Amino acid sequence: MVNSNRRAMMTLYSDPSDPICHRTRIVLHEKNITANIEDIVDGQWPEDVAAMNPYGTSPTLIDRDLVLFDADIIINYFEERFLQPTLMPVDPASRAKTRLMLHRIDKDWYSLWNALTGVEKGKMAKARKIIQEDLTVLAPIFNETDFFMSNEFSLLDCSIAPLLWRLPMLNIKLPAKAKAVEEYAQRIFARESFQASLSDIERDMR
Repeated sequence: MVNSNRRAMMTLYSDPSDPICHRTRIVLHEKNITANIEDIVDGQWPEDVAAMNPYGTSPTLIDRDLVLFDADIIINYFEERFLQPTLMPVDPASRAKTRLMLHRIDKDWYSLWNALTGVEKGKMAKARKIIQEDLTVLAPIFNETDFFMSNEFSLLDCSIAPLLWRLPMLNIKLPAKAKAVEEYAQRIFARESFQASLSDIERDMR
């Protein structure tokens, strides 16, 4: 049972090893939002929390009477409720481009997560190769601006950083010509918000 006093504050229930949950935690810390972060593993949920989420998947956000699930919905709620710092471009065209790239990151990379971690048998090598080759092809983009496709830290950085952090754990080594990706990753990893977002499990991944 979750302590009712803790419920008075916004609470994010987050799998400490899941990259999508990690993305949500980066946004939370980047915006300096005061909230409890409760580690929760799918299939091992407190009964009262499970009753609020019909899908039983993390992350789940409880903000007093508001219950949200799905990382994108939670992140959009953070972005719209806590306006500063903004993590999306101001003009509609740039916002649309950012959303399109966010869609591609999920569709092209995070959709491979079960294969990368061996949940889907026999697909790990192919999934690793896709990630390695895609990041290598995109490496010049990481040199063009201070952050990924922007001179301002954005949701794109929050989305790609959890994957880059996990590359060693996934046994994905980028070639020398993808050095720009490694340099970008180190800049993001050094950010205070990123360091604060790491769970103990994630810290042990490197």
